[in-house]
Amino acid sequence: MPSYNPPLRDMQFLMHEVFKVTEAYQQMPKHADVDADTVNAVLEEAGKFAANVTFPLNISGDEEGCHLDQATHEVTTPKGYKQAYQQFVDGGWPALSCDPEYGGQGLPFVMNSALYEMLNSANQAWTMYPGLSHGAYEALHAHGSDELKALYLPKLTSGEWTGTMCLTEPHCGTDLGLLATRAEPQADGSYEITGNKIFISAGEHDMAPNIVHLVLARLPDAPVGSKGISLFVVPKYKVNADGTLGERNPIYCGGLEHKMGIKSNATAQIVIEEAVGHMVGQPNKGLQAMFVMMNAARLGVGNQSLGLTEVAYQNALAYAKDRLQMRSLSGVKAKDKPADPIIVHPDVRRMLLTAKAYAEGGRALSTFCALLIDKELNHGDEKVRADSAELVALLTPIVKAFLTDNGWIATTACQQVFGGHGFIKEWGMEQFVRDNRINMIYEGTNGVQALDLLGRKVLGNQGASLKKFGKLVAQLVEEEGVNERMAEFINPIAYLGEQMTKFTTEIGFKGMQNPDEVGAASVDYLRVAGHLVFGYLFARMAQVALREIAGGSTDPFYQGKLQTARFYFAKLFLETATLMRTARAGSQVLMDTDAALA
Repeated sequence: MPSYNPPLRDMQFLMHEVFKVTEAYQQMPKHADVDADTVNAVLEEAGKFAANVTFPLNISGDEEGCHLDQATHEVTTPKGYKQAYQQFVDGGWPALSCDPEYGGQGLPFVMNSALYEMLNSANQAWTMYPGLSHGAYEALHAHGSDELKALYLPKLTSGEWTGTMCLTEPHCGTDLGLLATRAEPQADGSYEITGNKIFISAGEHDMAPNIVHLVLARLPDAPVGSKGISLFVVPKYKVNADGTLGERNPIYCGGLEHKMGIKSNATAQIVIEEAVGHMVGQPNKGLQAMFVMMNAARLGVGNQSLGLTEVAYQNALAYAKDRLQMRSLSGVKAKDKPADPIIVHPDVRRMLLTAKAYAEGGRALSTFCALLIDKELNHGDEKVRADSAELVALLTPIVKAFLTDNGWIATTACQQVFGGHGFIKEWGMEQFVRDNRINMIYEGTNGVQALDLLGRKVLGNQGASLKKFGKLVAQLVEEEGVNERMAEFINPIAYLGEQMTKFTTEIGFKGMQNPDEVGAASVDYLRVAGHLVFGYLFARMAQVALREIAGGSTDPFYQGKLQTARFYFAKLFLETATLMRTARAGSQVLMDTDAALA
């Protein structure tokens, strides 16, 4: 059976020693009173909840799955899920970073991000129920009318109600311009919504008395394509003016998807038959409102793979220390045993260190982005808010795609550490692999994220956002460039930072002649950009570790951090050279292939 220990030491290292979040919060009036003790206390309690309440339900929930009653359209979640969710609500966890105006605790997003990493390690499928609710809260908070906010946000904040995002239809996935769900205006200002949605995570369940669906649909006179989409809030049960529940709305589950992973999350086919809804935001501006939820979800999906990377690594490490197989190539290590533990073998260490590096790099990026969001929303300086928002927009597709690709690499590597036992259900590793696989697909496939990064976030503003991140790299290079102890971490990012400008300009010029050149290069480009970001963050972590060691610290944590950083730069970061070559191979080898694909 697998186990899970919340990585509190590494989280505290990032928050207090690398990013110094409590110092940053002094510039945010809303969070000025948040101190290290508060942060640590919340992390500890969150870790206990994840490890003791949701993690024990992970395997049993996967085995049991969700069950749909075709007659009533009601879905039953696995044993213990509803009770765990009630504990989650009773503990105030849904309200952690929500607006106090609606009953939230108003704590920084950094702490909410850490909470969800631990929940994802413990049980990704369960975590998707409250996770999607938080996205619905964000969209309504940003674009809902005062009336809708007053009606829905207190219940979403408390967790009494949950939320979903209803985008995908049977004939359209990423291309939302093709969606056909209709919204007919009514005399009372409401709308009758009719259509079919698929792949709706947490779309129906028994964990809360009401589900708040955010639904994309078209008005009768809407322009064609994505410019004619509006957003509506369509609850499972209609909500009376006083906030009490009214009659059942005709929006229901017509079927549950049979999936490779996340089996205990109800991925629903949603049928909508003239259900009553109310518009969120402006007519035909629904994507603008929904993108608040979609971007939150993309950051959340990256966090899902981060969580699975961590828990897979922990279990693979424990197994490698215990499993005896063969003798070390450099001589017997366990003289009192018939064979050495497999952790002595170089390739096993390569797999373990790959997972560890991708977990620690991913956690650093997730924390960095969460702090940027706190600055974007709360900093006292308008320029800091604007710069932070721009960096979050640049980094969001990297978080979603790079962390989930790395999560797949890491979880399969950890499964490999177990050998044949990794393929057997009781050890839990095959579930981590299966659950992780969806993360590369939903909320925009990773190929779509790559196009978003290169086409919109980089070339779309002539590289201005990328240059803004490049200034952070250049600042660190200037600060540590003459420090010989930092050379192995600084020189690689300095070189890649210089190469990135030329690389981006070259692809941009080729794309002006043939847009397929951007599509052909984008996936490789995203991984190069991801490594530049990881390299910068690992250099910052190494900077702190070296400083502490020079100051006399004998804590092995810092030596471990340096060793992981050295492995990352020596064995993982260097794929950027190959990726830039394959990106430069151009589109012809992909597009001039009609005979090959006949």
